[in-house]
Amino acid sequence: MFHTQLRKQSFRFSNIAQNYINGVWKTSNGGIALERRSPLTDEVVGITKQTTQAEFNEAVDAAKTAFKTWSQVPLPTRQRYMFEYQARIRSKVDDIANIIVEEHGKTLADAKGDVIRGLEVVEAACGITHVMQGETVENLAKGVDTYSYRVPLGVCAGVCPFNFPAMIPLWMFPIAIVTGNTYVLKPSERVPGAVTYLTKLLEESGVPKGVVNIVQGGFETTKHICEHPDIKAVSFVGGNKAGDYIYENASKTFKRCQINMGAKNHGVIMPDADKEDCLNALASAAFGSTGQRCMALSVAIFVGKSREWIPDLIAKAKSFKVGPGHENIDIAPVSYKELYERIHYLVGTAEKEGGKLILDGRSFKHPKYPKGYFVGPTVIDNMNTNMTSYKEEIFGPVLNILYADTLDQAIEIINNNPWGNGTAIFTQNGSIARKFQNEVSAGQIGINLPIPVPLPMFSFTGNKRSFNGDANFYGKAGIRFFTQMKTITSRWKEPSDSYTLSTAMPTMK
Repeated sequence: MFHTQLRKQSFRFSNIAQNYINGVWKTSNGGIALERRSPLTDEVVGITKQTTQAEFNEAVDAAKTAFKTWSQVPLPTRQRYMFEYQARIRSKVDDIANIIVEEHGKTLADAKGDVIRGLEVVEAACGITHVMQGETVENLAKGVDTYSYRVPLGVCAGVCPFNFPAMIPLWMFPIAIVTGNTYVLKPSERVPGAVTYLTKLLEESGVPKGVVNIVQGGFETTKHICEHPDIKAVSFVGGNKAGDYIYENASKTFKRCQINMGAKNHGVIMPDADKEDCLNALASAAFGSTGQRCMALSVAIFVGKSREWIPDLIAKAKSFKVGPGHENIDIAPVSYKELYERIHYLVGTAEKEGGKLILDGRSFKHPKYPKGYFVGPTVIDNMNTNMTSYKEEIFGPVLNILYADTLDQAIEIINNNPWGNGTAIFTQNGSIARKFQNEVSAGQIGINLPIPVPLPMFSFTGNKRSFNGDANFYGKAGIRFFTQMKTITSRWKEPSDSYTLSTAMPTMK
């Protein structure tokens, strides 16, 4: 089998996901949190154990101890660690991508994109000296100066999703540690291999023991993160149920939170759009990554005569090749069985509620992998916003089709949706595009671009029910999240100056 051969030939990791605490790899003494199954064969290929409370406390203690020295490491030195780390990741993109293909099931091209988009955040961390600068104003009063600077928070923690095994962890700990914090990271229990490899590369980069610690497990580990009093900030990417739990419970212990959650992203197709370019973008964004991304364009709103293009969209969807990620294909299997079953259920509800399946990929079976979690491109017409499959995040290669007579109607549909991760419009009219970007309620807007995920000099700015917390991921917002301001007002008096005895509020003169 492919996954067995790959494991033997390329990688030397245990089938049991290990913790990494104070620079030592350890197998947990806890029970089994999850049996990891191949998305191609449904066979058990590894287990993730549940980190115990004592092991978790050990990881936090290691991070807390390391913070005392790491926070005092000069900023340019921490920057140089990031230069070394990004070079090591770049040299191993193929190895990390192959781990992701094996565990997650992604196509190899998509897995490489996963790694590279995370690497871009590490590269941005290499410029930390330019964004950590404070502010100074001199001579606010006679002999009085005020200056401020950024300082780290302490021990921070992250909870990662399954869908981007490399990119999302790299959104978290590199920015945290380059700003002087230490970190406790929980990978997804479904795909721990990429984080294991990334941590080994970090270790090879010379980052001291205890600065980054890895704890495996499921809900119990997340619960420990929320409750531990020495953790100062929590990052999370995933579904709304888990995100709401983390936000509510971590906030109770006065932690900062950045919580990226679910989405239902709409693409608006105007009749004046470049037809071929638009349909290529729409099909790629709807079915790419097998729909397993929070920025998937899962709803198409055809405005006016653009609805006449739907047969051409179906033809493009049918042209995609479905198969195992290690082969030259377009659509890989869904990552795990429960999600596969949920996709089938939600598509079924659309049929029962009046939707019309004009392309149904649920029956696809691969001849070599008959037990694989394959779902081909699926398109549901005759949808409305009250249907279950519109109201729920499907997280599969499924496109819902809605119609609008005008741009205003399309904007109203989007603004009435509770999620606000992203949206896109396809048009050749600048005034239409400008109206859309000004009036639509979503955090990330694409104009003739289907998945507008910002590069890391900006921030990932989903809003509404797609985000809870204090500041967004990476970019300047990420720096603000992982640091706090310290402001000093100093007075150096001349020999003739002195305070006058007074109980009044001091003012600057």
